[in-house]
Amino acid sequence: MARHISIRIYHSLFREVEHTRSRARLCSFSSKYDSAPPLPSLFSILHNSITSSSSSSVSEDDLVELERTVEPSWPKLVEPLEKIVDRYNVVWGVISHLKSVKDSPDLRSAVEEVQPEKVKFQLRLGQSKPLYNAFKAIQESPDWQTLTDARKRMVECEYLTSCIHELGRLSQKFEENVLDATKRLDKLITDKKEIEGLPATTLGLAAQRAVSKGHEDATAEEGPWVITLDVPSYLSIMKHARNRTFREEVYHAYVTRASNGDLDNASIIDQLLKLRLEKAKLLGYNNYAEQSMATKMATVEKAEELLEKLRSACWDAAVQVKAVSAATEYDLVPFILVDVEELRTFAKKQGAPEADDLNHWDINFWSDRLRESKLDINEEELRPYFSLPKVMNGLFNLAKMLFGIEIEPADGLAPVWNNDVNSTVSKTLQVVLLHTFILIRILDRQRNKVVHGWVRLLLEVMPCRAMVETVFHEFGHALQHMLTKQDEGLVAGFRGIEWDAVELPSQFMENWCYHRDTLMSIARHYETGECLPEGIFLKVLAARTFRAGSQFLRQIRFASVDLELHTKYVPGGSESIYDIDRRVSAKTQVILPLPEDRFLCSFSHIFAGGYAAGYYSYKTSRYCLHVA
Repeated sequence: MARHISIRIYHSLFREVEHTRSRARLCSFSSKYDSAPPLPSLFSILHNSITSSSSSSVSEDDLVELERTVEPSWPKLVEPLEKIVDRYNVVWGVISHLKSVKDSPDLRSAVEEVQPEKVKFQLRLGQSKPLYNAFKAIQESPDWQTLTDARKRMVECEYLTSCIHELGRLSQKFEENVLDATKRLDKLITDKKEIEGLPATTLGLAAQRAVSKGHEDATAEEGPWVITLDVPSYLSIMKHARNRTFREEVYHAYVTRASNGDLDNASIIDQLLKLRLEKAKLLGYNNYAEQSMATKMATVEKAEELLEKLRSACWDAAVQVKAVSAATEYDLVPFILVDVEELRTFAKKQGAPEADDLNHWDINFWSDRLRESKLDINEEELRPYFSLPKVMNGLFNLAKMLFGIEIEPADGLAPVWNNDVNSTVSKTLQVVLLHTFILIRILDRQRNKVVHGWVRLLLEVMPCRAMVETVFHEFGHALQHMLTKQDEGLVAGFRGIEWDAVELPSQFMENWCYHRDTLMSIARHYETGECLPEGIFLKVLAARTFRAGSQFLRQIRFASVDLELHTKYVPGGSESIYDIDRRVSAKTQVILPLPEDRFLCSFSHIFAGGYAAGYYSYKTSRYCLHVA
């Protein structure tokens, strides 16, 4: 199938999606949603687009025509350009999303083949001299109120083109390796002793996986079970599995994903960092972080300053300083976190043989036991109070209260890639919403999706309270698009927002999960309808800050490593990427990473996502909300 793909995927798929969207708009404001005509399957659209025999390129032809006829005016420049960009974004948004939620060898091969033409189109659009000159003329006209200096320089265009092309290919390969490495571990368990302590919901999912692997008689109670490295499975094991050897095995597998064999991302990271540095220097910057900050609110220095301010505040509050040994690596000894000392004391009282030697695979387990002991709160007991329908209704009611928008069910109105995807419609905003686009990317049964930053909903009730936070968080991002009042599409939604401010709405919405009236409106038992008891509500609030300092430092580690790699790291130099991680971890983690830790090889946010030299935005957004 991939042999027949070309850049025509842009326009042929776009026409189908636009047709679908037009029909959805017409249907969405009908009083009878069930009368909406059936819409084509996204997969049939994609298949028809890829296998189409047409070879024309509407988007590229339109760009060529715009360059030929462009004039320095809004109707002759911005409006036609917006249509071209929107066409490109709509089509590749659909393709990228389907690749995440329904990846397959055919789709992957097709995207790989079209990637060079896609990048070529992006480069032509981004480096168009006629468009640049037209924008410059508008900026310098008497009507333009704010003038900016052009930073564009003459560069070796051919090299820059190949550099950006290669960056796109490497990022895509990085993410594919993470996905494949995560899927590679399917550990079959038949001994109940290994899975002792795991919640019934985790065992149920593990039994379902076993059934899908051919063990037709598998049950949650009797097994066998298939354990994976998907985040929900991994976290449940770290928190609940009583078998320490089992926890250690799974932890090792998780922190070494995509770091060996044919899926090794180490060389890809080096190439990415090398090319990013070279690209930045071609554009006149000292390093990639400087280039990244040019379109953000912060500077490298200000970002580093804030991270250090937050780090030292957390560290000083959470550590007891011991004497520094000159013989210690980095001239620092591992400081003893007060809460880790508390974990050790608690584990010792429980008779745990590992109490005096807690390691990475022990922290979450004993933290959960300590939290249950101190706060008398159990996530499994909370789970029935957070049913998916109640959570979604509560979220939409909150949106109505805050922003005056009404959102109603409209299942069947739009094409979906999974039967578990729900549709809703906002008559107020005149938009159709697919929950998995704006809130949830569902992990289908084959687990062929990326898991960072999204919610997994496979049960009638939410997997855990933290997942409710994630739903509210992602809805905050959706609101940036839904509530925009900007008429110019190129800067609408969060397109025109500096990346280090893009997390503000999501973190703002996340905080409502702990607002009493909001939480009580969604926390009702899915069978009895009983409201969450007041005493448990108070415990939920207390649990929010349990070991918060250590969790905060973990995020500081990620953000600091990101900036270090994009400012100070020298590809091929004496210090490896893992040396940098260990140096940063010495100031942010009480237990240094294992020598074999390769978490960077699965750090998709900065090597395959949009957060390179920008991961700090998660912390700055939360900081801004607290000081506002």
